Amino acid sequence: MSAPAAQRQVRRSRKAWSDVAFDVWGVLVLVFLFAPIAVIIVSSFNVGRLLVSWDGFGFDSFLALLAKPAIRDAVWISVETGFVAAFAATVLGTLAGIAMARHPGKWVWWFMGLLLLVSVTPEIVDAVALLPWMVFLGQDLGMSLFNDGIVRLVIGHSLFSITVVSYLVRARLVGQEAQLEEASADLYATPTRTFRKVTLPLAMPAVLAGFLLSFTLSLDNTVIAAFVSVSGSTPWPVYVLSALRSGLRPEIAAVSTIMLVLTLIALGLVALVLRRAGDSAADIARTMGGG
Repeated sequence: MSAPAAQRQVRRSRKAWSDVAFDVWGVLVLVFLFAPIAVIIVSSFNVGRLLVSWDGFGFDSFLALLAKPAIRDAVWISVETGFVAAFAATVLGTLAGIAMARHPGKWVWWFMGLLLLVSVTPEIVDAVALLPWMVFLGQDLGMSLFNDGIVRLVIGHSLFSITVVSYLVRARLVGQEAQLEEASADLYATPTRTFRKVTLPLAMPAVLAGFLLSFTLSLDNTVIAAFVSVSGSTPWPVYVLSALRSGLRPEIAAVSTIMLVLTLIALGLVALVLRRAGDSAADIARTMGGG
């Protein structure tokens, strides 16, 4: 290799200063985003009385989940509400997504506009609107069902999740041809059988992804939960807010760590379900983004 060619090869092998700067900036951004999460995970093993005072390493804060009924009940209410809200949102969102994908028309754009409105509406607005509405239904109209704290939480948490599932299912089915469903109809299958045997299996990866995402969204829904919850049905985020008055304890960090692990597992399952369905990484990102 001649000397000029070798010099050009060296210049190409060296990174430009702008590339190095972007790499360093990217690392700093990641550290800024994930450092608080690392701090809360480490603090969950603190045996001290307060979260900000490190007294030693131990698992006492995790055992408090079993020893303290208030913490156990708050976590259980959050998990119970998350599952019920995810189930309700999955059923309604799946039907809406299938309708938008398989029955296109001008109504779809109007309906998607309404879903978009729900998506971009601030949670505080939804919470302020839900509270008097629940009181009106439960007390003024005498519908005792809406006086139940779990029912209130499920309704509040499922509002946004329905839009998420609708986008996911529609994005899944829009990329799938309707030829299989047409062939099923040509073979004299009833619409119900076609739905169970063809349409639903095609949409199932997005349905499962929507369920898991809805569950994770419900776990950390704080604003609406703080407004609509009643005495005796305090979810975990509201419990944490009330604990701020007396100081955060390590058991709060411990439960937060457990919920973080549950969220990561749920998101991992979403990616696994979509991957096993044959989706590429780009398809997984597009489906989870509802695009």
